[in-house]
Amino acid sequence: MHAVILAGGKGVRLRPYTTALPKPLVPIGERYAILEIILQQLSDQGFRSVTIAINHLGHLIRAFVADGRRWGLRVDYVEETVPLSTVGPLFGLTDRLPERFLVMNGDVLTDLRYSDLLEHHALSGAPLTVATFTRTVKIDFGVLGLESGRIVGFTEKPSYHYPVSMGVYGMSRETLAPYPAGLSFGFDELILDLVGQGSYPSTYAFDGFWLDIGRPEDYDEANRNFNELEPILLPARAGVAA
Repeated sequence: MHAVILAGGKGVRLRPYTTALPKPLVPIGERYAILEIILQQLSDQGFRSVTIAINHLGHLIRAFVADGRRWGLRVDYVEETVPLSTVGPLFGLTDRLPERFLVMNGDVLTDLRYSDLLEHHALSGAPLTVATFTRTVKIDFGVLGLESGRIVGFTEKPSYHYPVSMGVYGMSRETLAPYPAGLSFGFDELILDLVGQGSYPSTYAFDGFWLDIGRPEDYDEANRNFNELEPILLPARAGVAA
């Protein structure tokens, strides 16, 4: 099994933590980098090769990960010379990728079984599979139902539930074939393009632990609770420690 980790972003929302470090290398629990946890998880789940897409402070990621043998992985790199958004870095890799592979952001903490997602993707026959998580959004106001300037309904402080993308995907190589290398393209654009063609992506619903380290408050939460999170994120290591 092969995984592509997207680690080229500037981490603007996580400043000042990302002033000197790329976001995947910010420390968690004073013991690990985010990327280190991801690589260990992939290795524990049977992945043996990884491609890391780098740009901002990419030399630090190369120095930290090297060839990946520390995790029992073979790691290579693709380096952007210009920003290519989230899926764009993959368009020049089709000759290096297997028929199906995992793609994920390098700032995700989750106990999702990546191998199960990839198996689900293979069975789905879809061009792309998106791992989803249900987010609840609470509105702290009374919400009005309106028709033609008249109030026809009222809901006091409702909660709405939305499936959101976790930033983890099952991908098929043939899905990338129509797009030229060097094209800046995001996963949002890819999904809408596939939908427009009638080639609908599938979903993989997940209800375990998921935290996107995108904002300082998310990062602080992960550090504050890491003693409880470590055995969830790294159960194999927890078993060895025990």
